Amino acid sequence: MKKIFLLGIVSLALSQITTAQSMGSNYQTAVGVKLYPTALSVKHFTSSNKAIEGLGYFYNDGFRLTGLYELHYNINGVEGLRWYIGPGAHIGIWNDNWKTKYPDRNNSVAIGIDGVLGLDYKIKGAPLNISFDWQPSLNLIGYTYFEAGWGGLAVRYTF
Repeated sequence: MKKIFLLGIVSLALSQITTAQSMGSNYQTAVGVKLYPTALSVKHFTSSNKAIEGLGYFYNDGFRLTGLYELHYNINGVEGLRWYIGPGAHIGIWNDNWKTKYPDRNNSVAIGIDGVLGLDYKIKGAPLNISFDWQPSLNLIGYTYFEAGWGGLAVRYTF
């Protein structure tokens, strides 16, 4: 019984520490969604100004996974607001429905490079992060094309 009570106290203390960390103006990891196109987003800081972000886009015709390496820079005068820039890469796999929509794209695998430029804001006092970015991409393997319209608004829970 004492072990269960002690384990409960330790668990409560750790949850309070985690909650307190996510309530400030900085965060280490955040999970949420990114809109346009819609993706699941996981962002993790490997140091105070370097983060990696993974994006999973899922469609009826297939999916695309994107990895980004982001360098973050504080914006003086606004606590919790940073701008970021960085490179990345993607891989997409598409089914036969995609090929019928785009008959000139006869390959079901797409691999390419990405870039990202954006703003990241951690809401002080709440475990929420909002970012807005532009994510151009160049598809190199599969059908070769440049896409300038990727990016959008992300809303994530921080911890």
